Amino acid sequence: MKKLLLLLALLITGFVTANAQTAKPAYDSLLAKKLGADDYGMKQYVMALLKKGPNRTQDSTTAANIQAGHMKNIGRMADEGTLVVAGPFEDDWDVRGIYIFNVATVEEAQKLTATDPAIKSGRLVMELHPFYCSAALMQVNAIHKTLQKNSLTD
Repeated sequence: MKKLLLLLALLITGFVTANAQTAKPAYDSLLAKKLGADDYGMKQYVMALLKKGPNRTQDSTTAANIQAGHMKNIGRMADEGTLVVAGPFEDDWDVRGIYIFNVATVEEAQKLTATDPAIKSGRLVMELHPFYCSAALMQVNAIHKTLQKNSLTD
């Protein structure tokens, strides 16, 4: 009898666990509003493709200083909430990385890209595109801060 009860308990636990994993999460209207989500949980962003610019002939010290300024600028925009995602590609092609800006228009993103030392120096150019994606991206920076032991942007 004990074995039968244990088996039944295991089956029920497995059934509850399986249903909990497949159950639709409850809609959180407050979080949706906070993150700027539309009825589909999405919002407008602007994606930037960071491409190799026309001026990449700086000496190594100057290039390193430009990169340090570029990283500080990334940190500043992330802290302000205007930059949601940033990262380099790890292969060697003309597109060096991406930004996803928390702005509604390409014009707003252009103003933000103008603050980047790598853009100012000509080491990078940005190609900007409207981008429609999950509003959950807005939580990436806060979550990232809980995962990093060391900062890439300080």
